Parts: sequence; structure tokens; C-alpha cells
Amino acid sequence: MKIVTPALTFQFPKGTTRARFFPFRGQGFLKVQSFSLSLCFFVFFLISFSQNTFAQRNQNDGDLANQYASSGECEKAIVYFDKYFDKDPLAAYPGYLKCLLSLKEYDKAEKLVKKQNKKFPSDPTFKVDLGSVYESKGDVEKAKKVYTEIIKNLPPDVNQVNLMGNAFMQRQQYDYAAQTYVQGRKLLRGSYPFSFELAEVYAQQGKAQEMIDEYLNVIEYNPGYIANVQTILQNKIGNDPSGALSDVLRTSLLRKIQKSSQTTEFSELLYWLFLQEKDFDSALIQAKALDKRIDGTGERVLSLGRLCVNNQEYAVAEKCFQYIVDKGNSNVNYSIARMELINAVNLKITTSNTYTQADLLKLDQDYQTAINELGKNANTAPLIRGYAHLKAFYIHQTDSAIDLLQQTIDLPNISAQFKADCKLELADIDVFTGDVWEAALLYGQVDKEFKNDALGREAKYRNARLSYYLGEFDWAKDQLNVLKAATSQLISNNALSLALLISDNTNMDTDTTYQALLIYSRADLLSFQNKDSLAIITLDSIITMFPNHTLIDEVWFKKAEINIKRGRFEAALPFLQDVVEKYSTDILADDALFQLADIYQYKLNNKDKAKELYETLLTKYPGSLFAVDARKRYRSLRGDKSN
Repeated sequence: MKIVTPALTFQFPKGTTRARFFPFRGQGFLKVQSFSLSLCFFVFFLISFSQNTFAQRNQNDGDLANQYASSGECEKAIVYFDKYFDKDPLAAYPGYLKCLLSLKEYDKAEKLVKKQNKKFPSDPTFKVDLGSVYESKGDVEKAKKVYTEIIKNLPPDVNQVNLMGNAFMQRQQYDYAAQTYVQGRKLLRGSYPFSFELAEVYAQQGKAQEMIDEYLNVIEYNPGYIANVQTILQNKIGNDPSGALSDVLRTSLLRKIQKSSQTTEFSELLYWLFLQEKDFDSALIQAKALDKRIDGTGERVLSLGRLCVNNQEYAVAEKCFQYIVDKGNSNVNYSIARMELINAVNLKITTSNTYTQADLLKLDQDYQTAINELGKNANTAPLIRGYAHLKAFYIHQTDSAIDLLQQTIDLPNISAQFKADCKLELADIDVFTGDVWEAALLYGQVDKEFKNDALGREAKYRNARLSYYLGEFDWAKDQLNVLKAATSQLISNNALSLALLISDNTNMDTDTTYQALLIYSRADLLSFQNKDSLAIITLDSIITMFPNHTLIDEVWFKKAEINIKRGRFEAALPFLQDVVEKYSTDILADDALFQLADIYQYKLNNKDKAKELYETLLTKYPGSLFAVDARKRYRSLRGDKSN
């Protein structure tokens, strides 16, 4: 009798009976059972050890082969690829073929490819590889014949066409990849156009017009793909600093719009392109055209106007909102556009630094007219608050401003957050007029009411700033230290800057130190109150009285800020330059350098100088908070492709 195990047959001795070894009870059964199990475990161990050893050798051969191949030592790699291929042909094949071609062993490479092709006839990769072998060998005609035969025998199947096209793409055979997709389009008779695939082939070939044509064909085939096309084109336009691709797209879209006047998709895409280029004037023209063709409510134009405000394109924003206002008060967006229009005009005037008193009075009249027309209610509360700010800080009618804000706070259905915003505005006006105790009370109320909210932290920061204005430096510093860990990055940075200003200039316990900082904080307050001329005179007194004080770099930087605020960019340059050159190791040096570069780039249109300054910042202050933005701007000015 035999007991059969997975790898062993055991023969019992002659004359042994079943009963002797396999009684239903007794030790004989247990002994044989124990022996059989031990034997099975031993056999399984041998099998497992053998398999692990085989796998380890296989892995070692593969690792060594790939290691030598990656270092260019193909002669050594071939030795291990020969062994590796026998054990794992699919894994070994790519590196094996590459090394054979590198060593110009074309016959062996041809046999390798044909062997794989025979084993995997449905995989187009090996057919393309055979052509590549012939091409590497110098037999171009034979390679061409193989490639042509591949394309000729394409089946009318989307997956097979894509497999073949990808195979050509992976081997950078772009012409044949394009032929593959074109042939697939014919075979499938328009049921699937392969436009995305062809567009990518043309992109690799640098054929911008052909690529754009294919992406526009996608939209014609299915308008639902417009978002996909926008995502792809956004990336490609971003990687084309020359702007040539945008020009091709714009021209192609205009041509399509003329031919396809019944559809809006190409107009939508052209509008999107103008936004990418920040060509807001052209975007407005397109937005108006789309609005007239679709719903006529001006929703798109309203969104564009808000986008223009965010980008400080106030003149275009004004045109956007005026377009909706001109539709009449029966339009659903009329009231919103009316308020947004006033806000845009306000920002255009007050940020220009060249406004006249007549400009302010005209704006004042516009606010009054709008409020009289739309009424005072929860919807118009932001308009009233904006009017109050104008009254207080530009027209200097603080009593009227306070009255407007108080009326807004008392309006029904006003949210607690908006009321708190109005209180902060009231407190700022109190600081502006010198009623510092009332300001501190209002700041404290908002801080207490919104203790764990960004609004509360803003109130705490402004209260600390007020204490600094008043010369209460120790108390201000304590409050600012609490805010350093604030979740709001802007508040945290402002708190950190002011805390450093105070601590850096109060370390020396002398009357001179505090006296200089007291004068500086006074100048800071005057600047906040828009009394810029007095602020500059006050700052100059520090230079005269304390020419070697640690505050001098702060004084120059503040004078630069005031000049920038007033639109005197040329006048700001020497102050920033002094900070960079004379205080290169102090905390404001990188700030001043970045500000200089910003002025040259965006205000004076001197790109070369700006690029030079950004490069200096990255070299001298690599750990600066401005390093990331400086690097992006530098690369853009240099013409690098973005990632």
C-alpha cells in the first residue's frame, strides 16, 4: 500500500497489514499519522526553499542586468539579460532589446523581437519594435515596409488603434503615430475621431496649428468636451512664454466663430482665452456678445466685472457694471451692478494717487444718488459702508461717516459679522480723528464678541496697533505675540512685523531709543490718517535728530511706502535702494529688494532691471518669504517654461 504526498511516494514494508498501522484506536495510528505529517512538512519546505531560491536568482539576474544597462555597461548587462529573459521574458525584454541595439547586435535583436511577436501576436509593441530594429540597422526601406503594413492591417477597433498609436508614440515615431490615428478615424467612419490623440502627436511634433485644429474638432464632435480642452490648453499655453500658441488659438477661434455662427462653444473658448491672457477689454467685448446671444441678464459680464476689480482693472470693471446698469432697473442684476459700479469707481479714484477734490466730490454725489435710489437696507449696507469710508478718510467729513455707519448697524436683518465690520470701521475713524479711547473700546468689543474668529483677531491686531501709535510699546508687544500664531496668514504677518519693529527698537533701555520710536509711531499714525506730508516731515526729524539710530532703515522704508501710496514711484526708489545697500543684513533688506523689483517690473516697465533684482534677492536671501514669488517672476521674465 502507498501513501502519496505532493512530492513523494512512501512504500510500507512487505507483510505489514493495514490493521497493524491503522487501527481505529491505539498508538499505531498516531505514529504513522505523525510520521506522515512530518514528511509532508519536510517536502513542502523543500519546495518552498527551491521556489524562493529560484525567485531570488531571477531577481538578482534582473537587478544586475538593469543596473549594468542603466550605467551603460551593456556588454556586462547582456550576460545577465540572457539568463533573465529565459525566466521572465516580458520583464527582461525592454532592457534586453535596448542593450542589443546599443551593441549593434541587430540579428540577435531581430530574433528576440520576432520571438516575442510570435508569442504575443496581439501586442502591437513588438511589431513596431521590429521596424525600429530595421531602422537602427540602417534598413530604412524594410522598416518603412513594416510600419506601413502595421497601419494597413489596422482593424476598425478603437482599442487596437490606440494600442498601435501609443506604441509608435512611445518610440517617438510621431509621423507613423499620426498616420495610425488618421487611418483609425477613416476605419471607424467618424464614430470616434481620435482628436485628443492626434492633438498630442502634433504637440510632440511642434505643429501648433494642427494641434489646435484637433482640439477644436473635439468640441465640434462633442461640445461637452470643452472643459477638458480648456484644461489641456491652459497647461500648454502656460508652457509657452512666447505667446505664439495663444496667437494660433485666437486666430483659429475667430475663424471658427465666423463659420459656426449658430454655436456658442467657440465664443466661450475665446472668452476663456482672453481671461487667461488677462486681456480684460477683449474679454468684455466677447462677454457682451455672449450675453446678447444667451440670456441677456448680464450674469457673465457681472462676474467679469468682479474679476476685473480683483485684478485692479477698475476702468474695465466700470464698463462691465455700466453695461448691466444700462439695461434698466427691471434687470435682475441691476441693483447689484449699481452698487458694484460705485465701488469700482471709488477704487479707481482712491488708488490712482492722482485724484482731485473734484473727483472726490463727484464720487460723493454718485453715492448719494445710488443710496437714494436703492434705499437703506440690508442689501445696500455694503454700499453705505463704502460711502462712510470715503466720507471719513478722503473727504474728511467724519461726523457724516460715523452717522452713516451707525445707521447701517441699526438696520434690520444685518448680520452680526457685518455689524462687527462696521464697528471696526467706526474705530478706525476714531483713530483717524484722535478719539483713541472710543476706538479701543470698539476694538475690544469686537475682539470679545468674536474671540475665536478671524474678525476677533483682526480687532485684537488693530487694538495692539493703536497702543503702538500711543507709545504703549510693552502692552502692544504682548498682544502682538498672542497673534503671531493666528491662523490668518495676513494678520499673523502684520502682527509679526509690528512686534519685531517694537522689540528691535526697545531692547536698549535708553530715553533716546524710546524717543525715536515714539516719533516714528507718530509718523506711522499720520500716514494712517492720510496726512502724508506731515508724516514725511516727522520721519525726516528722526534722521536729523538720530542719524545713527537702528530705526533709520525703517524710516527710509516708510518714506518709500508713502511715496508708493501717492503714486510717486521714481521718488520711492532711492529710499529702497538705501535700505538694500546700507542695511543689507537687516530684516527689511529683502523686503526693499522685492519692492524695488516690483516697481521696475510693473510700474516702470523695466523688465531687465527687475530680473536683475529678483536674481539678487534669490542669491543673497534664499530664505526670504519673497523667494517663491521672486523665483516665479524671475523665471517668467527669463522666458522659462512653467512646470
